[in-house]
Amino acid sequence: MAAPPGQPLDFAPHDFRRIFITDAIRSGLPPHIAQVLAGHSDINTTMGYNAIYPADAIEAHRAFIARRRSLRPSEEYRTPTNEEWDAFLAHSEKRKVSIGTCARAFGTPCIHEHACVRCSLLRPDPAQRARLAEICDNLIARVTEAETEGWLGEVEGLQISLAGAEEKLSQLDVQISRQQESVDLGIPTFREIVAHTTAVATPPEPS
Repeated sequence: MAAPPGQPLDFAPHDFRRIFITDAIRSGLPPHIAQVLAGHSDINTTMGYNAIYPADAIEAHRAFIARRRSLRPSEEYRTPTNEEWDAFLAHSEKRKVSIGTCARAFGTPCIHEHACVRCSLLRPDPAQRARLAEICDNLIARVTEAETEGWLGEVEGLQISLAGAEEKLSQLDVQISRQQESVDLGIPTFREIVAHTTAVATPPEPS
């Protein structure tokens, strides 16, 4: 049914079925009723006939946002007080720790009592890899000391911290290796482009 700008539209008989289904559904007819009227065995076929216009997408999105807002407490949409804003800024400043960034949500407590190497919410910084490796070595030495001295109450806690630190170190190594990998996109060189262009431009010799 599409035609160049300024040219008359060329309709086929089947186009009118699509126009009817689109207009009926947009006017409020339930899709499963339109399916029966069109004689489709699968409702997905019927919905494929229904044209979606840009204005429909915008209006549907606005209606979705309005429904979501109506379900949420109204106080969430009020202007925050100065004290609340200061508390939020303070939380953002405290997200920075010695070996990375804390991804803990605003208003939630630290479940590991600031033992960051144990926490899954810690996002380690590649620049702090040496510091993290030093922490691992220190924990290994402390575990050995605790086992030698018989401080069994500390061994378990130190081993948990060591396992967390080693896991963070492994995450950093994977992240660094990915950053260092080069990806060949298969972009042709200038010589290849010139050779191809020359070959195409050269007319074949008459036989």
